[in-house]
Amino acid sequence: MIAAAGWLALTATAHADNPGYDRPGIGFTPAVLGAGQVTWEQGLPDLSLDRVGGVGSRQASIDTLLRVGLGGPVELQLGSTPYARLRSGGERDDGHGDSVLGLKFAPAASGPFTWGLLASVEFTDGSPSLRADRRQYLLGAQFNLQLDASNALGLYLEEVRAGRTNRPTLALNEGFALRPDLNVYAEAAWLRIPGRGSGSLAGAGLAWQVTPRVQWDAGLDRRLAGAAPHWLANFGVSVYFGR
Repeated sequence: MIAAAGWLALTATAHADNPGYDRPGIGFTPAVLGAGQVTWEQGLPDLSLDRVGGVGSRQASIDTLLRVGLGGPVELQLGSTPYARLRSGGERDDGHGDSVLGLKFAPAASGPFTWGLLASVEFTDGSPSLRADRRQYLLGAQFNLQLDASNALGLYLEEVRAGRTNRPTLALNEGFALRPDLNVYAEAAWLRIPGRGSGSLAGAGLAWQVTPRVQWDAGLDRRLAGAAPHWLANFGVSVYFGR
């Protein structure tokens, strides 16, 4: 199954009309694109290493997120995984993952505190060996506090439901601007996986705005305890197609 993930960008954008990207990190940026504006966010790839019942698994996925501003405090999100590779034990599966349709709501910022909501549905249209067992519904809430020009704190809450099962996540993070175009972040998260129990992980990463419209990112998370992926790694690029 391809796990749906959101990414939090704790960056001060270099382009006045660019509200920021949802990569990298656990969560999303509590700001939306203006009407008609588009952002493409691409994993190159995102990786997950895990071990369940003594059997190791490794997944690499080329995750794509297309964000489209609808006007006002709302944006449309279209997600897909055009290609993924899963190795579990001695078997390997290649194919494409599920599609995701979402809506983000985020009021215009009026001070150092910002917040947003994200609702999405993940369809079971991926390759048979890679798709979710049933349709999944996600509701996420992001709260950010800008402490000063260089430092920000974030809290992310998420609930994913599939049938009668639920998968909650709580994440805390801090971002720091080393310079106007280079930001680093640290994060820690608690999550519960149905059938496996709860666990925690922590990590760090960076985001580099090569131009006002292009950002490269990289990050790494490590399991701390319990039922959580042993390693999560991401490397990707985001491009803003605004005016």
